[in-house]
Amino acid sequence: MPSKQRKIAMMGYRSVGKSSLIIQFVEGQFVDSYDPTIENTFTKYIRLNSTEYEVKLVDTAGQDEYSIFPLQYSMDFHGYVLVYSITSSKSFQIVQIIYDKLLDMVGKIHVPIVLVGNKTDLHLERKISTEEGKRLAEKWKAAFVETSAKRNESVTDMFHAILSEIERSDGHIPDKNACAIS
Repeated sequence: MPSKQRKIAMMGYRSVGKSSLIIQFVEGQFVDSYDPTIENTFTKYIRLNSTEYEVKLVDTAGQDEYSIFPLQYSMDFHGYVLVYSITSSKSFQIVQIIYDKLLDMVGKIHVPIVLVGNKTDLHLERKISTEEGKRLAEKWKAAFVETSAKRNESVTDMFHAILSEIERSDGHIPDKNACAIS
């Protein structure tokens, strides 16, 4: 059976770690330098619940409260990963603005989303509690994951969560007890 193709947009404020999360997931490495992204697309094949996926991850430019939601991200996308840094209150505010703009542009009540609190390795600088992130995700009916791209903590979980959200919204609720044999 051919792979299911899924296109996912990574969105959030600048320097929250969108590119670092994708590069950690796709290439298994952490890039320490900051180079602002315009747009990059990465592809990775993964197996989840005995289904093979070809995942296209679109790494978007950092958004702010004044950004107009890019029209190209409202069409032909299966799901969205909205990223904030646990060390930045501003990035947490921006992710909520992005969410509102996303719903307006897509025109759906429910869109498959994973809310991601990144940079858990900087726990001493934490400004946004895990509970605040969970509450926001519950309000949106979205999945929630806290990650560290630097330490590769929960990075794979984040991408599995968005694929599960997409399948759920398509009416294909995966069996949580399914085994994968590769």
